[in-house]
Amino acid sequence: MHKKIEKKVGQTKRISRSTLVKALILFVFIGATICMFRMTPAESFLTPEALGRFLNSSGLLAPLVFIIIFATGICLFIPASILTVLGAALFGAYWGFLYVWIGALAGASGAFFIGRTLGRDFISSIIGSRLKKYNDAIERNGFTAVLYLRLINFPFTPLNFGMGLTKVHFWDYFFGTALGVIAGLFIVSFLGGTLKEMWVSGNWEGLISFKVFLFMALFIFSFFVPKIIKTIKGEK
Repeated sequence: MHKKIEKKVGQTKRISRSTLVKALILFVFIGATICMFRMTPAESFLTPEALGRFLNSSGLLAPLVFIIIFATGICLFIPASILTVLGAALFGAYWGFLYVWIGALAGASGAFFIGRTLGRDFISSIIGSRLKKYNDAIERNGFTAVLYLRLINFPFTPLNFGMGLTKVHFWDYFFGTALGVIAGLFIVSFLGGTLKEMWVSGNWEGLISFKVFLFMALFIFSFFVPKIIKTIKGEK
């Protein structure tokens, strides 16, 4: 009887070859993308001038092309802040925010599925009983957990891949991300677009305005939203 139990335990800890292969592909993918932008001239393409020239050649499809570039960049570990500023500089504060938001959701979804497809089985096979409790809690409270992490500005791209490794349901992740990134993206887009307009016009007086201070206040307020949510739910 005791031997049978030990045998079952050994079987649950065994990691299949396909799981190891997928995990290896994920690690190689992450390492290769990071090296690509650190050891090649690829990063030089991510400037307003270079990207602007490319988008100008796209004509009316420029917003769609930018969204695809944004989403792809997120999956390739390009910092979302760089892409957000580029979007604001190229399309202005408001349209830039819209395109950045759509691109961020597309990129976050893509990175989530990459992590889930290639790494979830591996993580599930090595996760301990203590961490399993947290994994189960994320599954039950996925929307709140994702929303909270987005609102406190947890690093965007690592969270995308990391959530794919957990048991969180995709739609909880998607809507938590969609709502949680609005404040941060809008503030960065607004300030980036405003700074560009001031740079072009030379009118720096607009930097000190009610509108700028209002959006800065909203951005600061977003850090207190998780606490407000906990208070409303009666959590301590």
